[in-house]
Amino acid sequence: MHTRTVFFVSDGTGITAETFGNAILAQFEFKPRHVRLPFIDSVDKAHQVVRQVNHTADVEGRRPVVFTTLVNIDVLQVIEEGCKAMVLDMFGTFVRPLEIELGMKSSHRVGRFSDVSKSKEYHDRIEAINFSLVHDDGQSNRDLEQADVILIGVSRSGKTPTSLYLAMQHGLKAANYPLIPEDFDRKQLPGALAPHRKKIFGLTIQPERLSEIRNERRPNSRYAALENCRHEVAEAEAMMRREGIRWLSTTTKSIEEIATTILQEIRPERLEY
Repeated sequence: MHTRTVFFVSDGTGITAETFGNAILAQFEFKPRHVRLPFIDSVDKAHQVVRQVNHTADVEGRRPVVFTTLVNIDVLQVIEEGCKAMVLDMFGTFVRPLEIELGMKSSHRVGRFSDVSKSKEYHDRIEAINFSLVHDDGQSNRDLEQADVILIGVSRSGKTPTSLYLAMQHGLKAANYPLIPEDFDRKQLPGALAPHRKKIFGLTIQPERLSEIRNERRPNSRYAALENCRHEVAEAEAMMRREGIRWLSTTTKSIEEIATTILQEIRPERLEY
């Protein structure tokens, strides 16, 4: 049962407000109800937000929390003056003090994606996503020389979500390849991957957790059996050691933590902008 409602109000997608707000909320032991209200780019829409927020306050008997990333002062004023809520204006908190410190005005651009059609970074990101989809789960070995990173590991060790996260968030062309029993029998990397050893990064996982994940997909199968999971994980880790491949365990790490570790090892310059 949620204890309070949190609104994320933005004149763009609301992703920035939600990401930043969630990072702050994670410091507190409670589970709020999340409501994202994107594209609030007019005074009329702001009044609709006020009605929704105030209705929630009346129904729940508690002040909602509102995180905003609104650049239009008139729209923000409606929210701040009309809402029966705790309103946290992120741009007011951070952008305006920076304007003073840097001695310049911000662009007050509405939304992170406002000029997206002209952005090279955006098109590079789309290309990276397409590349990662084509090269998911060993589907294709073509054009691996274009890959920024090649993830290897046993099936269900987190390769696909990590590949897509690297593509979507960081614009990296990430391929991934599942290590299978035939690879373990040969005691060496698949031939298509060998020339790209420097780009390879390994993911492993605790066998007990792997068995749980696989049982959700194929219950009571040999594929999901704990004994088989222990064998595959041990073989995969042994191969990575023999081949000198960097690797980490995904068992207790979030996708963000996994991706950041890979960036530090493979493309540390991507952590700088």
